Amino acid sequence: MVNRPEPPTREEYLTFRTITTRWFDNDIYGHMNNTVHYELFDTAVNGLLVEKRILNLRDSSAVFLVVSSGCNYFSELAFPDVINAGLSVTKLGTSSVHYDIGLFAGESGRAAARGHFIHVNVDRESRRPIPISDQARMVLSELVVSK
Repeated sequence: MVNRPEPPTREEYLTFRTITTRWFDNDIYGHMNNTVHYELFDTAVNGLLVEKRILNLRDSSAVFLVVSSGCNYFSELAFPDVINAGLSVTKLGTSSVHYDIGLFAGESGRAAARGHFIHVNVDRESRRPIPISDQARMVLSELVVSK
């Protein structure tokens, strides 16, 4: 028998981003399709990077590429839920960053889903890994939690 993880609580995250759901997010079963969770992880992480000026989508010489992601589902989400995406960094390497993301329906204290998301910082042109900039490292280090 596989041990099912417990849903994380809000206290496990150091910052939050609010994301609204769309009618299109619901599937034939009346809840948010599982692929949308991954879109929300991507939106939360990249929204933070853009907001903190770590990433300029058009002009940055370095970009972050996803190399691994996953999700555990605990309860349903659906339009018209407002999602609060909790973000923490669980590992900050030379060129990679590991995120823990919790998706919370509104002000719920327990996450409906928990994802992990690994970015590798690469040169935009060559797509080869490069060290995370000092500016990005400073911002991301403020989100590091020990696991």
